[in-house]
Amino acid sequence: MQAFTATRDAETPDEIWLLEHPPVFTQGQAGKREHLLADIGIPVVPIDRGGQVTYHGPGQIVAYLLIDLKRRGYGVRELVRRMEQALIDLLAELGIAAARREGAPGVYVNDAKIAALGLRVKGGCTYHGLSLNVDLDLAPFQAINPCGYPGLEVTRTRDLGVAANSEEITGKLARHLLEAL
Repeated sequence: MQAFTATRDAETPDEIWLLEHPPVFTQGQAGKREHLLADIGIPVVPIDRGGQVTYHGPGQIVAYLLIDLKRRGYGVRELVRRMEQALIDLLAELGIAAARREGAPGVYVNDAKIAALGLRVKGGCTYHGLSLNVDLDLAPFQAINPCGYPGLEVTRTRDLGVAANSEEITGKLARHLLEAL
């Protein structure tokens, strides 16, 4: 992502990378070590996005958004709003009522976070992006304060009655992101 962003020019097409990570905690630039509550053998990788600490693993869709904001004609806040809306629309399609939370980027179902956001902007272009919990093991979240919030509950689509797997949901997420961006 960093290399792609560093070498892109005004003609470089935007890209969305969709993937799943092996188990890893990522800690954003402002991340505080105190939000790592226990060493459970999962690596902690410092990264250059905003935000605190989160967990990524199999069964979670990660979307990296490599977007030229100048070309799109909107800023970071608008991009975050569009990302959240794409997730809210996807979850509605899956039969889940989800919402934003003022002052806490991401998407929530009741009081539990189902999707996290974290971006980096360099030269008017973004990288990093979002993660959506589909069918991942939620236990590692107990070893952190997710996104810097002690006691924040997390959930996944499987626990909300959605039988579709990551592969099935990835295509739907891509469509919603493309429509929103």
